[in-house]
Amino acid sequence: MLSYALRRLAGAVPTFFVIVAVSFFLVRLAPGGPFDQARRLPPAIEANLQRAYHLDEPILQQFTRYLGGLLRGDFGPSFKYHDFSVTELIWGGLPASLTLGFGAMTIAVLAGIAIGLTAALKRNSRLDHLVMAAAMTGIIVPSFVVAPLLSLVFGIYLRLLPVGGWRGAASAVLPIVTLALPQIATIARLTRASAIETLGSPFVRTARAKGLPDVQVMIRHVLKPALLPVLSYLGPATAGILTGSVVVEQIFGIPGIGRYFVQASLNRDYTLVMGVVVLYASLIILFNLAVDLLYRVLDPKLGRAP
Repeated sequence: MLSYALRRLAGAVPTFFVIVAVSFFLVRLAPGGPFDQARRLPPAIEANLQRAYHLDEPILQQFTRYLGGLLRGDFGPSFKYHDFSVTELIWGGLPASLTLGFGAMTIAVLAGIAIGLTAALKRNSRLDHLVMAAAMTGIIVPSFVVAPLLSLVFGIYLRLLPVGGWRGAASAVLPIVTLALPQIATIARLTRASAIETLGSPFVRTARAKGLPDVQVMIRHVLKPALLPVLSYLGPATAGILTGSVVVEQIFGIPGIGRYFVQASLNRDYTLVMGVVVLYASLIILFNLAVDLLYRVLDPKLGRAP
């Protein structure tokens, strides 16, 4: 297992390099620059700023310099947040983003699996149709529509939860629910489809013939095979939650990495944009690796593969 994990990590290095390279050059190709939105500066001062941030160098030399700093764990200084490095800004916003991401993923997995198993057990019933209709709605409606609706209902009309800021656990409820809803819907549909297929297997029919209650059949015989498609989806789901948090953090005014990313993109803060992209790419690669390893644990046939 360890050798397999090391091979996967080695195979991810070229992918990571391509992501960094493409992002670096795309950011530089965007119209405008980090100092264009400030008031017009004298040419001498602007030239000094360009020289201080190495923006006067050829683009390939800038890229080589950035890679060298990246290998040392240095994301460089922020162009807009003076006296702060990109590393400091990311560490400052990381707790809020991780809270949203892990909270949403935990709720999505637990609720999605439970709903999917229940729908499979009650196949073709009214409950099944209602759950699947709700799941389809959750997949279709985007987070930038769900977030204002939840804020309107639970924040303004009912006055139960805060609609913005980051002032305690209550502030995290609406953003976490917003991020989790589409993933709950998708995981529920995957679990239902896989569970229905497993329920028709001979070993499940044998267990039922022995008189085992439905709950025991689902937990002991259906749950593990039904989780395999869900595990395959967790990698893309994690990517969806990470990228979705960019919009959600901006809507709810949460000081997380996603909000920094939006502001950095508007301000052409090259180093901060690249720092967030590198962090997200690293997390997605690691999460996909973890899911792949867990998949091999649950499916012994893959674990025995060379």
